[in-house]
Amino acid sequence: MNCNKCGCEIKEGNLFCTHCGYKIGKKPDKFSKKSLIKVLIIMFLIILLVIMAYIGLKKIVHKRRFYNLSNESTEIISKEDLEKVLADDYVGIGIAMQKNTNYNKVEIISVIKDSPAEKAGIKAGDLISKVNEIEYTADDLDDISNKIKGPEGTTLTMEILRDTSTLNFEITRENINLNILEGKVVSENIGYIKFAEFNKTTAKEFKNTYEDLNKQGIKSLIIDLRNNTGGYVDQSIEIASYIVNQGSIILYEVDENKNEKAIRSENSPFINLPIIVLTNGGTASAAEILTGALQDSGKAKVVGEKTYGKAVIQNVLRLEDGSGKITNVGEFLTPNKKRIQDTGIEPNETVILQNTESEDTQLQRAIELLH
Repeated sequence: MNCNKCGCEIKEGNLFCTHCGYKIGKKPDKFSKKSLIKVLIIMFLIILLVIMAYIGLKKIVHKRRFYNLSNESTEIISKEDLEKVLADDYVGIGIAMQKNTNYNKVEIISVIKDSPAEKAGIKAGDLISKVNEIEYTADDLDDISNKIKGPEGTTLTMEILRDTSTLNFEITRENINLNILEGKVVSENIGYIKFAEFNKTTAKEFKNTYEDLNKQGIKSLIIDLRNNTGGYVDQSIEIASYIVNQGSIILYEVDENKNEKAIRSENSPFINLPIIVLTNGGTASAAEILTGALQDSGKAKVVGEKTYGKAVIQNVLRLEDGSGKITNVGEFLTPNKKRIQDTGIEPNETVILQNTESEDTQLQRAIELLH
């Protein structure tokens, strides 16, 4: 290298020209051991953060699914209960339950069609007094749930309070399919669709069932959401989009900071018939969202009884030990911004179901209105 000032040759490593004293530049510092350690630490922390983020993503099982009817802001559930949340079937007797503080008992709010409980004679509204000869109160909901679980083919006994009677049942546990959707034609070209929960394929099954009914020439439709305890909200939104106008608001999401986000229908509707939705006190969560969307949009009338009042947004996380953590992070509102949580949805026409075996007064009223 030569000096830029006098042109003399400069030996490698010198910072000044030995002839004219011109400063060539600063010799770079050697990479110290201390600096190397710092760099390695930073790289380790970056890798650790990436790994933690990846594990965190794997822990997120599903967002916005309603597991049960608890209003606790955070709830830890067992590994077995989490698997039940995520599965579309399970071994049991086919009932949904809630605390009834008025009677200090656990109340059966819905019974799955053709389930062991229905076959035995259990009804929605029954109060559980004993399971396997052990007496329980409203605070024992989890204990009752655990008692009901068991291997397929085994039996349990249940003492039920119904009105002023005490009834005893022996029920055999079976594999319960939650994807049961019933469709049929009732009374003069009126279609009827009923299902107990919103599962991963409910919207697709609803569409297929409607198309089958439509081929049979139906002129109106009854959607029976009585004792439907909810499930996947996206399935509820999808079904609503089959009916409401494209671009219409189906629901509002409200986060913990009261920020609102409107969820609109992105599809062109293909169901354009008079519709009645049947509801009762067992109609909850995703079922209430569909009810509210159809009622507020003017696409359906609601007949029956006030719904349960459950519309919180829940995140479900799988923890390291396999158990689950359910956290409430907001709530849903109807298109007209009516609150569902702890309030429920009032029907357009209230019809109390009479306690008779021969006649479904709510269904009969829906049929009358559609004639």
